[in-house]
Amino acid sequence: MTPAPDAGVGTRRPSPDRVRERLEAEERLFQERHPAAELFNERARRHLPRGVPLHWMAQWPSAYPIQVIGASGAQVVDVDGNDYVDFCLGDSAAMFGHGLTDVADAARDRLATGATFMLPTSDAADVAEDLADRFGLPHWQFATSASDANRFAIRLARIATGRPRVLVFNGKYHGCIDETHVTLVDGRLAPQPGIPPLGLDLDRTTVVIEFNDVDAISHALAAGDVACVLTEPAMTNCSMIVPQPGFHEALRDLTRAAGALLIIDETHTFCAGPGGMTRTHGLEPDLLTLGKSIGAGLPLAVYGMTDSMAETLRGYTTQSGRTINHFGFGGTLVGDALATRVASVVLQAHATAANFDRMIGAASRLQAALSSVMARCQTDWSVTRLGCRVEIVLAPDLPLNATAARATRAPDVEAAIRLALMNRGFLLTPFHLMALVCPQVTDPQIEDFATAVGEVLDQLLDPSHT
Repeated sequence: MTPAPDAGVGTRRPSPDRVRERLEAEERLFQERHPAAELFNERARRHLPRGVPLHWMAQWPSAYPIQVIGASGAQVVDVDGNDYVDFCLGDSAAMFGHGLTDVADAARDRLATGATFMLPTSDAADVAEDLADRFGLPHWQFATSASDANRFAIRLARIATGRPRVLVFNGKYHGCIDETHVTLVDGRLAPQPGIPPLGLDLDRTTVVIEFNDVDAISHALAAGDVACVLTEPAMTNCSMIVPQPGFHEALRDLTRAAGALLIIDETHTFCAGPGGMTRTHGLEPDLLTLGKSIGAGLPLAVYGMTDSMAETLRGYTTQSGRTINHFGFGGTLVGDALATRVASVVLQAHATAANFDRMIGAASRLQAALSSVMARCQTDWSVTRLGCRVEIVLAPDLPLNATAARATRAPDVEAAIRLALMNRGFLLTPFHLMALVCPQVTDPQIEDFATAVGEVLDQLLDPSHT
């Protein structure tokens, strides 16, 4: 976890008129270069809302998304013949690169001999042993998404404690879980923007407070009705928000004293190293969830647990006679032979210490290059990094919580930067200015990306100080 270096003392800013002009110009350029994608999107709209199988795929800054036809390593090619260096990587799902040949070979072999049986294969045990060694939790179960893994972890925490409420931090995202779709509005709990109340009594199910606020944690846990705290080790979904010194130690002490369980969501923070931030920071969760990257594109997630939590799960799911009961956990394709085979190869061959060293080293060079660009362009925007994840923050100081992070956001500015970079052959995540670095990224690609960012900022920022 690396704080933003000094990005200079410049004060150049993008004016609304200049942002609008750049967005319009970049949109025209995009449409000129993507005629086939437009035709594909028009066809897809007949049967797919917004022309995509998941509405997230339409949230890129262009009028329609590119249509991918192939990818390898850090490279993506679209139907119009445009090449991209991919710093999005499926929002972490392809964190170790695209088109991994050994993963493809393993998947092909597994498909040829049966992909799913409602029975275990040895790969599941191999994956569980590997995860236990990485994260320090001895017992593991599988899910098809991080959303499900978090949902099952919350359910297990409620079973273990007999308590109803889950505490989450403002600005989080832990997947499609109704009771976590909350935010703070003027210090009070409310559904997130765009989320209907869903018939839930959120006051009974959920507590939401700001990250890094130890006093608020203590106050929230004092009522004795919180089953668990669900958190990323560092927040990544509303800008990068790193824990302040002593935060995690206090969080662990307070949850234990209050009889609440601690769930660590490493889905994004796995970028910090082979054992995520749990290993690098010596965290001691009761449950841990992880999704996306270990499936190399297949829907796969896992959740780990202590001996005590495993005993709770075993006791709760013990069958009575021959009656089959899902007990609220699982799914037909959970832990299937195909997904566990792929996960085994990803963990053993790609989520290695050597690969993480390569990725984090490249991300460090990218952070330094972008920081130099910010100084040259005379803006006080900063660049931060967590492992192999690098983010541009439109402020001189890193936010300490989601309310502060939201104050740094400028959606039109971010869209203009993302679209301009897309037109220059670089993909960032469609949600904020985040770049994820896979092992195959080269130093020339990093240099070219930093140069492109500088060119985009020179066009976007007003020429004189304001």
